[in-house]
Amino acid sequence: MPESAAEILRSIPALPGVFALHGPPAPTPAEPYLTRAADLRRRITRILAPPDSQSKRLNLRTRVARIDFTITGSEFESALTLYHASAAIFGLAEARRRLRLHTPFFLRFTAGNAFPRVYSTNRLSLRALAHTYGPFPSRAAADRYCDAVLDLYKLRRCTEDLAPCPEHPGCVYQEMNKCLAPCNQACTPQGAAAYTAEAAAVEAFFATHGESLLTQLTAQREQASASLDFERAAQLHAHFLRVKSAATLADPLVQPIPNLRAVIVQKAAQPASLLSSRSVAEGSASPEPSSEAEPAASIFLLASGCITGPARLSTLGVRAVKEQTSVGTSLFAQPLMIQAVLLKEPPTQNTVILSGDATPSVASQSKDPDAVGITDSTRSVLPPIPASASSTCLNPDDRAAHLLDGLTTRAKPQPNSSLDLATLSDHLSLLRRWYYRPEKQRTGEVFFPREDATDKSAWPIRRILNAAARISLGDPKPTPEFHRDPSSTPVEPVH
Repeated sequence: MPESAAEILRSIPALPGVFALHGPPAPTPAEPYLTRAADLRRRITRILAPPDSQSKRLNLRTRVARIDFTITGSEFESALTLYHASAAIFGLAEARRRLRLHTPFFLRFTAGNAFPRVYSTNRLSLRALAHTYGPFPSRAAADRYCDAVLDLYKLRRCTEDLAPCPEHPGCVYQEMNKCLAPCNQACTPQGAAAYTAEAAAVEAFFATHGESLLTQLTAQREQASASLDFERAAQLHAHFLRVKSAATLADPLVQPIPNLRAVIVQKAAQPASLLSSRSVAEGSASPEPSSEAEPAASIFLLASGCITGPARLSTLGVRAVKEQTSVGTSLFAQPLMIQAVLLKEPPTQNTVILSGDATPSVASQSKDPDAVGITDSTRSVLPPIPASASSTCLNPDDRAAHLLDGLTTRAKPQPNSSLDLATLSDHLSLLRRWYYRPEKQRTGEVFFPREDATDKSAWPIRRILNAAARISLGDPKPTPEFHRDPSSTPVEPVH
């Protein structure tokens, strides 16, 4: 109703999020207007305010019957929520076009070929995922890394399907001694075995970010130094520096796609998002929650290239000593871990929808056939933790480990389900768009699993908790000025 429009718009929180504007139900309903905004109230009010006759700004006041919105805590969460909502409403192909998602570039190692080679590509293949390394920020970055690695070995760079024969003319790389020339030298068993060993060394380099070759060179250099062969040791050290320089061209994110694992810590939504998804019908108002939420951060899990989350990680029990001052020493540079004490049973948090009569109802129980996928299908909520294992009863380390275990369980593929390469490509595109931003423009933090660690200790739990505390508590506050020397403090005369 127009008379309650102002009240409805005031009930929308002035927080970042994703929203959809729906028209009235009709035999052929129009597509909703779906987008994200840094301030939901301001953006929706601008679209639904009384139109100005002199303005050419988009105005949908007379065409909107329902508003759906989801509050988000970060730009990363907004982009992921917008993608899932677009896919649910318009389909994957249209969502990809609207968000301008493009498959990142990778390096593919053709292990199935008799004479393997490496090349850059932005096409994913289900059979070659285990030998596809990336993602890279651009094709130029992938080619730069590929050329630097191939300069260390003698793998072929030609693109033709080889039919080795002694009469093959070869190429310029054979003349420069940069290729083992399988085209005309692999006809013998010795030549084929040498090329197979070289291909295995290149694959090990990509899989270990150069550690396989660096470890070998380090051992040879130490052996040469122990034998007083300093000229040989100097040559090995120069080669070591070349290998190190080539390895640094690949970011830690560059892994075989099945091995892509990371934890992304982002800012959680504001306390008003305890009712994280609401649907405001015409003539209704949604009250703002009055209780303040405990400090928390949003956790996303990257597993096999797909992003799962968010899950809300409470920072209760993680207290940053440096939070009250911008001046400190290294002794107080990191948050402290303290044991949480349960004072009262925390309220159960559910995603709710406010229907036309402003009566709260659980989203999973909503029977509205016009409900948009923002509310339920695009928000990943962990199964409720049993009362005996409530987050407030666990110490911070156990709480974070429990949350990551839940995300890992949800990220596992379901039985008899095939991997959707289109969804995998879109998630990798969203990840690349966020990860390869300049450090000053990239919000949040990312953590990779420890090397050579078991599943129980794979993640750096303490570092993740410290990052969650830093993000949830915000920037340090300045300390008021005070005089350290009592003699310099002016003393008021006594009358």
